[in-house]
Amino acid sequence: MLSALEVFTTVVVGLMVGVEFSVAFVINRIFNALPEDSGQLGRAHGGRMLGAVMPVWYITSLILVAVWAIARWHHHGTGLVVAAGALMILSVIMSILLLVPINNRGKTWTPENRPEDWKEQMNRWDRYHYVRVAVIIAAFALLVAALA
Repeated sequence: MLSALEVFTTVVVGLMVGVEFSVAFVINRIFNALPEDSGQLGRAHGGRMLGAVMPVWYITSLILVAVWAIARWHHHGTGLVVAAGALMILSVIMSILLLVPINNRGKTWTPENRPEDWKEQMNRWDRYHYVRVAVIIAAFALLVAALA
C-alpha cells in the first residue's frame, strides 16, 4: 500500500511539474508570439483557468508528500522526501507571495483596461515562475530518488 502511495505521489507531482514546465517554456512563448492583443488575452484566460486548478494541485501534492514522509519515517529515503516537501513548501510560499498577486491582476486585464506596464509585470511573473519551476523540478527529482 505504501509503495502505491509513493508512486501515486510521484506521478501527481511529476504531472504538476510538466504542466508548469509547459507554461514556462511552451505556452507563454506561444502567447508572446501571437499578434496584437491575442497573447495578453490568452495569458488572462490561462491565469483564470490555471489559477483555479493549480492551488489545489500544489496543496494536494504537498499533502501527499507529507503523508509519504510520515508513513515511511524510519525507512530509507525519508530524508529525500522531507527535502522534497520543504521545496514544495517553498514553491507554495513563492506562489502566494510573488506569483499569485501578479496573476490575480493579469487575469482581469483586457486590451481596454490593462496597465501600461502589463508586459513588465508579465515578464516579472515569468522570471518568478522560472525559479518556481526549478524548485519543483528539484522536489520531483528528490521524490524519484527516494523511490530507489
